Amino acid sequence: MIRWPTTPDQEGNEGMEQARNYVCTECASAVPSGHKFCGACGAGVPTEAQTLETRFFGALQMPGKARLIVVRGDEAMGEGLSYLLQATEHVAGREADQIPFPSDNWLSPSHANFLYRGEKLVVRDEGSLNGVYIRIRGASPIQIGDHFMCGQQLFRIDATPKDTSGPEPDQTHFYASPRRPSAFRVTQVLEGGMDGIVCCAHEQSLQIGREECDINFPDDVHMSPRHARVEMSGESLELLDENSQNGTYVRIRGERELSHGDYLFLGRNLLRVEVTA
Repeated sequence: MIRWPTTPDQEGNEGMEQARNYVCTECASAVPSGHKFCGACGAGVPTEAQTLETRFFGALQMPGKARLIVVRGDEAMGEGLSYLLQATEHVAGREADQIPFPSDNWLSPSHANFLYRGEKLVVRDEGSLNGVYIRIRGASPIQIGDHFMCGQQLFRIDATPKDTSGPEPDQTHFYASPRRPSAFRVTQVLEGGMDGIVCCAHEQSLQIGREECDINFPDDVHMSPRHARVEMSGESLELLDENSQNGTYVRIRGERELSHGDYLFLGRNLLRVEVTA
């Protein structure tokens, strides 16, 4: 067979024809879309070429997934470090494999688990000693026995003890300051679990901050002047953030659904949740 030499125009057309289709890696022949094998040499065509699958540049573009950003870490963890949450479960803790914080002694070995329930990301406390704290958005329900954080202070909501005062057997009354009605009280929790300041609510409300509040912490530079307030309405308690700069955090019970922009405290580590839409 006589093969006529190709002209420059014909060579350009062949190049353009190859560019319109997948090019076989074995013989460099053009393979039309949808074909499973090369018609010239019989080599297989990759699945992504058959289906014209388009891949993301990186894992962070994948929809429905998320990552954790370390906003403030302990001495060994740099700020800005991120953890991709692309698997089904992601355990965080002092001895965890997926999200390790080995030098934070406030964390339990397996402290919390970030997992997906359907399309929703949730965090679950794995029975940790010191708990998982989430920043509230405006107001949040709270119960007797719950813990919350303002600035560098940790607090617990307690019921006001019942009045058991009365005279001694000889009918002599114990002399003390007068009692006032109080729906609940807030107790500061010190390192090691000891109780610190205890303050009874003025009737139905108690305010916490650096100055001119019911409980004041003038030396806590991470606390706003009027940081948070606890109120009782009927039989229900509510924790309200007073537009503080650093937020108010409440300890979760069991597990909690997370949203884009949520902040969490795990031990000394402050984390931000970023969800890819």
